[in-house]
Amino acid sequence: MTVQHSAPPLSQRQSAILDRVMANGYVTIDALAAEFGVSAQTVRRDIIALSEAGQLQRFHGGAGPADAMEAARLDYAAKRELGKPAKTEVARKAAALIPDGAALFLDVGTTIETCARELARRKGFTIFTTSMRAAMAFDPRSHAVYVLGGRLAGKDGSLVGEDTVQKLASIHLDVALIACSAIDETGRVMDFDLSKIAVKRAAMAASARSMLLSTRSKFDRTALGKIADIGDFSAVVTEDHPETSLALVQAPLQE
Repeated sequence: MTVQHSAPPLSQRQSAILDRVMANGYVTIDALAAEFGVSAQTVRRDIIALSEAGQLQRFHGGAGPADAMEAARLDYAAKRELGKPAKTEVARKAAALIPDGAALFLDVGTTIETCARELARRKGFTIFTTSMRAAMAFDPRSHAVYVLGGRLAGKDGSLVGEDTVQKLASIHLDVALIACSAIDETGRVMDFDLSKIAVKRAAMAASARSMLLSTRSKFDRTALGKIADIGDFSAVVTEDHPETSLALVQAPLQE
């Protein structure tokens, strides 16, 4: 007979740490130590215990959602449906800002995929992308589509790697459409995956203009690494004006 051992109950502070992770996406050890009035080492021990229990994932200097938790919350099929009306509105607005015949970089993510389907209704784009799903939205008889090869990084068909970054450095694009995991209160645009951040930065450097596509749910959150500051984008497209102190610009990309 197999004896089932239940996990030890969480302390009040550990429960609070989990709440902060779920609310913010990523929290630093220093911020938690200051909030709870304990040492960084105490918080670190709590994070180690929570990580070993599969409740969250440890990162250098902080913690974020556990892979298992993230997979449960953000299974690709479920993620595609999550906030679908907002993503559709963001995609529609972003596509309307793209001039005909433009050479584009399409990032990874379900909002970008939705925008790809909007753009695919038109003709004559040159598409470079690290998203196999976004690439498949386009009819090659109407568009030139290039998938920037690399290591497969997720069920969403995303590709990353040094070869991808180097390829982007060798081309010039009109517009980069970029997605993110979070935009914090200071205007830092952030993501959890450092390898994807490297690709996003390379795409922005290769493009004359960069457009950030984000639903309002991403605002006032934080993640592991910084992509850029919100002011580095030529346009920031949301479904509406989020309740945030940041001034958003939805300027057309045409001269």
